[in-house]
Amino acid sequence: MLDSVDSTAFNNEQGNRARKLFAAVVLAALDDAIADDKKYGNGPDQIARWARSRDGREVLSCAGIDPNERVVKGLMEFVSKGVRTSVALSREESERRNAAQAEAA
Repeated sequence: MLDSVDSTAFNNEQGNRARKLFAAVVLAALDDAIADDKKYGNGPDQIARWARSRDGREVLSCAGIDPNERVVKGLMEFVSKGVRTSVALSREESERRNAAQAEAA
């Protein structure tokens, strides 16, 4: 009984690690598309092409993201804003956005 619980917990933890790894690949793809957007002006098109490709859909699925058209549009919008993922995920950026929304309201 205890072995079954231990192996289930281990498998769940391994799955979570794999999901985080694939999420990191998605973030790297976003950063690459943002860099392309700044350099060549085609970042949203690049991320859309990647997300609609077989590899992109597979990576998004493994990251726990449903690879549908709504997600592709969201990725394109994120890239068009031009904010790097490390900055967008930081606490300072979150606080700045919340303050800007509070001022607008």
